[in-house]
Amino acid sequence: MQCPFCADDGNRVIDSRLARDGSEIRRRRECDECGRRFTTRERVEEVLPRVIKRDERREEWDRNKLLRGVEHACVKRPVSAEAVARLIDRVERELQESGEREVTSDYVGRRTLEELSAIDVLAAVRFASVFLDFSSPSDYEAFFSELSARAAAIPGAADVSGTPGADQDQTDDRKVRPLSARR
Repeated sequence: MQCPFCADDGNRVIDSRLARDGSEIRRRRECDECGRRFTTRERVEEVLPRVIKRDERREEWDRNKLLRGVEHACVKRPVSAEAVARLIDRVERELQESGEREVTSDYVGRRTLEELSAIDVLAAVRFASVFLDFSSPSDYEAFFSELSARAAAIPGAADVSGTPGADQDQTDDRKVRPLSARR
């Protein structure tokens, strides 16, 4: 590691500590040449799979691209930036744990849609309308039918029609919220 002050390569570690929930190591170093101290951080390089697009092109994983799509779907909805970040973290973690070298954009979109529908139904509809390329009202009807079936399978979840479950916890960003839930 090169000293940021004198550019010498000789230095020694004087302190190491875990940082960021154990996902990073913070090291204090002292330069052998100039004696000044500096901090470095070390973490595992995340290897996320490449994404195979619908036209067969392959792209590197881009968290910001998915973030923009989800944020766009959540505009003027009661979904916090933290909930969106956790959603994307869950999708990324699943992709990383899969060990796959490549995944289809369809798979990423469907996983994102599942996660988003558990947070906010209307945001999920917005995301689905772009991701699934809705072109008619029947596309929306079919999607609502699918959402209703999923919501019925989740104990305490809200019905898509707007009837919340008796034990629904509004602070859990993975529960289904009714369309009528507004701030």
